[in-house]
Amino acid sequence: MNALAVGVLATKLPGTGVLAAAAASSLVVIALLLAVMRRHEHAFPLLAVMALPFRVPVSTQGKTVNLLIPLYLVVAAGALAWLLARRESSAEAKGDAARGGDADAGAPVLVRGASAERLTPRRAAFWISPRGLEALLALAVGLYALQALYSSDLARAAENVAFFYVPFGLLALLLGRVQWTRELLLRCLGVLVVLAVIFAGIGFVEYARKSLFLNPKVVAANQYDNYFRVNSLFFDPNIYGRFLALVMIALSTLVLWGSRRRDVLYAAGALAWLLAGLVTSFSQSSIAALLLGLAVLAAWRWDLRRTLYAALGLLALGAAVLALAPAGLHFGLKGSGGSTSNATSGRTKLISGGVELFAKRPLQGYGSGSFETEYKRHSKTTNQNATSASHTIPVTVAAEQGILGLALYVALVSAALLVLFNGAGRSPPRIALASCFAALVLHTWTYADFLEDPFTWALLGIGIALARQARAAPGSSF
Repeated sequence: MNALAVGVLATKLPGTGVLAAAAASSLVVIALLLAVMRRHEHAFPLLAVMALPFRVPVSTQGKTVNLLIPLYLVVAAGALAWLLARRESSAEAKGDAARGGDADAGAPVLVRGASAERLTPRRAAFWISPRGLEALLALAVGLYALQALYSSDLARAAENVAFFYVPFGLLALLLGRVQWTRELLLRCLGVLVVLAVIFAGIGFVEYARKSLFLNPKVVAANQYDNYFRVNSLFFDPNIYGRFLALVMIALSTLVLWGSRRRDVLYAAGALAWLLAGLVTSFSQSSIAALLLGLAVLAAWRWDLRRTLYAALGLLALGAAVLALAPAGLHFGLKGSGGSTSNATSGRTKLISGGVELFAKRPLQGYGSGSFETEYKRHSKTTNQNATSASHTIPVTVAAEQGILGLALYVALVSAALLVLFNGAGRSPPRIALASCFAALVLHTWTYADFLEDPFTWALLGIGIALARQARAAPGSSF
C-alpha cells in the first residue's frame, strides 16, 4: 500500500462540491490525454510508464489511502483511445470488405500485437502461453474478489480490487496490445531512468539534512535507529528501493548488451548514482532483489554454471559476515535484544503468525485483505507492526485465501516466468523484463505488494506483448 506521493499534502474530501470539482477536473485531464494519445500512437505507453511510481495520499473519513490517481487517468484515457481505435478499425474493415480490399489493413496500433498470436496449442500448453497468462491474471482477480465475500476486512479487500487489481489489470491488457519496438522500449527506459535519478537526488538531500520530506512513520523510526533511512518522495524506503533496483536491472541490460560505447558509459554512470541512492535506503530486500536480477542477467549473458558458483560464494560470504560481525555494525543479530526478529524488523513474527493462520483455516483462508485484522485477533495484540501483510506474499496469500489462492499464486508466478523467459535468449529487452520480474517476485517474498504493485502488471503486460511478437516472428532477435 505504501508508495510514491507527488509532493502534495493529504487532501480531505469532506463535501460533494470538492468531489464534483475533482470529477470535473479528472474528465478534463482525461480528455486532454485522449487527444494526445489519438495524435501520437506511442503516447499511452510513455505516459503510463511515467505515471507508474506516483501515488497521491487522499484522506477521507479519518483514513489516508495512497492512490495512483495519475495512472488511473492515463489508463482511462488509454482505454478510451483503444476502444475508439477498435471501432474505427472495425468500420474500416467493413468498408474494405465491401470493396473487396484487405480487412486487416486498418488495424490500430493497440490491436496488432494481440492479433499476431495464433494460439493453437494443446490445453496444457495454453496456461503457459501469453493468452493463458492473461487468463490466470483474470482468475486471480476474480478469486480475490470472490473471497472478499467472507473476509473480516471487506473494506480493505474492496479497496484493493477497486483501486489496484482492476485498474492495473486494464493497464496490463493495454500494454499487452501495444506494438513494441526497440526505440519505444528505450524511450520508456529513459523515462524511468530520469525519474530514478531525480528521486535518488532527492534522497541524497534527505540524507544530508537527516530529514525526510514524507512519511512521519519513517521519520519517527529514524529517531530510534542507529542509521538514517531515506525514502525520497516515496512513503516507504523499501518501495523506493524496489523502484531503484528494477530500474538498475533494466539499465544493466543496456550495459551488458550495448554496442555503443557512449551509451554504455552513460548507463554505467547512472548505475553508480542509483546504487548510492539504493544504499541510503538501507533496504535489504531491495539489495537482494537487485543481486538476483543481476545474477539472472549474468547467467543469460555469460554462463549459468559460473553464475551459480559466484552466487553461492556471495551467499556464503554474506553468511560469514553476519555470523562474525560485531554488534556495533547494527545487523540486529547480536548484542542486547539481538535476534532474527530484531534483524528483520519484526517480520519473522509476522511470517510465523501468518503460517499459524493458514494452519487454522487451510482450505479457504480468512478472506481477502484480512491478514491485519486476523493477525491482531489471534495474537491478541494491537502492535503497529501487525501490518496489512506478512511481508512474505506467499504467506499472506495462504493466510487470506487458503490452498486455492496459494495454488493459483504458484501457477501465476510459474506461468509468468515461463512466458517471460521462453525464447528470450536472443532478445535483450525480454531478458530485462524477465530479470526485473524475477527480482520483483523475490522482493515480494521479503517485503510485500505483488498484484498491488503496478510494476507487476506493467512488466507482465509488456512481456506478454513481446512474447506474442516473438511468436509472430520466430527468427527475430527482438
